[in-house]
Amino acid sequence: MIDWNDVIKYANQGSPEPDRRVEKTDDEWRKELSPEQFRITRLKGTEAAFSGELCHAHDPGQYACICCGTVLFDSTLKFESSSGWPSFTEPAKDNVIKYEKDTSYGMVRVEVMCNVCDGHLGHVFPDGPPPSGLRYCINSESIKLLKEAE
Repeated sequence: MIDWNDVIKYANQGSPEPDRRVEKTDDEWRKELSPEQFRITRLKGTEAAFSGELCHAHDPGQYACICCGTVLFDSTLKFESSSGWPSFTEPAKDNVIKYEKDTSYGMVRVEVMCNVCDGHLGHVFPDGPPPSGLRYCINSESIKLLKEAE
């Protein structure tokens, strides 16, 4: 399980190698993504708090990158953080998330991206519930829910 010390190490020294890479031009991404998905994932934007359709979703399944389809989070690790964005305690696998130090807007945070395609997801914070103590704060527009078969 990843903890805050691992997050800081990855942000400063580099993230684990992904199982694969997906690289496309901005024009290729624009053809595949909605304008809002492109703005958030490729231009490092964010959606307004409490506006994302997945913020309060509780269906069982896995959450995958909207850009490349890589499974990033499991619904069993999603929790209500009252932050306004879908929140998770840990990734599906240690090497699916890329961590980078983010000093934008006069703050110091850790940005999280899909490690396969570099799509911006959101940020991770050390104020989540046990056992990881992490809160992955993710834009709904960056992910899609792959529901379990009923």
